[in-house]
Amino acid sequence: MEKVVKRKLVLKAPFVKLGKILGVILVILLAVFIFYRKEINEIKELGYSEKASNNILFKFKKDYVLSVGENKTLNAAFESDYFKEKNLEDYSKIDYVKQKDLIKNINKLINKGYMNTEISLILTHGSNKDVSEFTKREKVKYLEEFFNVSYAKLANYDRYLNYSYETGEDEETTVLYVNLNLDKEPYEDYVDVKDFSYDMVVNKYRKLDEKFEPDLVEIKEEYASEKGLKAEKVAVNAFIKMYNDAKKEGYDLVINSSYRSYQDQVDIQEEYRKLYGDNYVLKYVARPGYSEHQTGLAFDIGSKNSNVFANSKEYTWMLENAYKYGFILRFPKKYEHITGFRSEPWHYRYVGTKISKYIWENDITLEEYYALFLDK
Repeated sequence: MEKVVKRKLVLKAPFVKLGKILGVILVILLAVFIFYRKEINEIKELGYSEKASNNILFKFKKDYVLSVGENKTLNAAFESDYFKEKNLEDYSKIDYVKQKDLIKNINKLINKGYMNTEISLILTHGSNKDVSEFTKREKVKYLEEFFNVSYAKLANYDRYLNYSYETGEDEETTVLYVNLNLDKEPYEDYVDVKDFSYDMVVNKYRKLDEKFEPDLVEIKEEYASEKGLKAEKVAVNAFIKMYNDAKKEGYDLVINSSYRSYQDQVDIQEEYRKLYGDNYVLKYVARPGYSEHQTGLAFDIGSKNSNVFANSKEYTWMLENAYKYGFILRFPKKYEHITGFRSEPWHYRYVGTKISKYIWENDITLEEYYALFLDK
């Protein structure tokens, strides 16, 4: 029995030794894992993703990243398969834009000799598609001339050049006019406007479909010069409030025209053609689909006390007060070159009080407001 026991003890010794070795290895691995997670978490706390943090450690760039701090472009670079270590300093100095090919395009632009500030301008003024296309062209000189204008579009660069060369206009004017398509012939290269909104823009470059029709309500006779006039409900209610407040002050407003369908505009165009001829219609009458009366948000407003609205006291009151109710004078005389339509002192458009207040205070058109804030 003693011999058997001794043999069992002898056989047990190697397993004990192996267990100790495995235990030491596990302790070491655990310590390495804890250290690794500590390093990863230190980087992640700055705002870097798990993937980026792993690659930062793998590429031994932790100290550099810690010195830079949070940087979304760097994060994108370390996440990207197009990361180039030679461009590391550049990545950290270029503005981040959420684009699919951001790092790939940055590399191409760096290779073409663009400075970091120029690359930031390019990225922030175009979509992923626009930037990708731009990287295919030869290096552009004097990029800042147009792209220091906040609402400049990368895709319009060549049009900016052409318009500026042909007209001699300054950069900001050029960007505004080209973005509004004023470098094109009216009615020829238009944008389809499909969705209703209180800030929608319809003009000689932005067209409504023949079937477009907003939600309409009939305007009571008290507020209109004839029966059967209709307009969008919110706009009508805003006019009623304005009408009542004006009346309290001794002013009598009236709606002479409001919503007109596509077919209504066809009929009006033909009527004016018979009276005044083709040249008059071409210059002064909006084509069907291009009249904002079809939006249901436009009103031709008159005075119950005068046949000529521009000579009435109501006209003066409207100039000073209409914006408080969400209305703007749509076609001021001094901005005919921007709106594309001749001055119409009677034509008011509902846009909501936020926009109307800004337009009134800054003395701009709806087109300019659109270019500044709405054209994405």
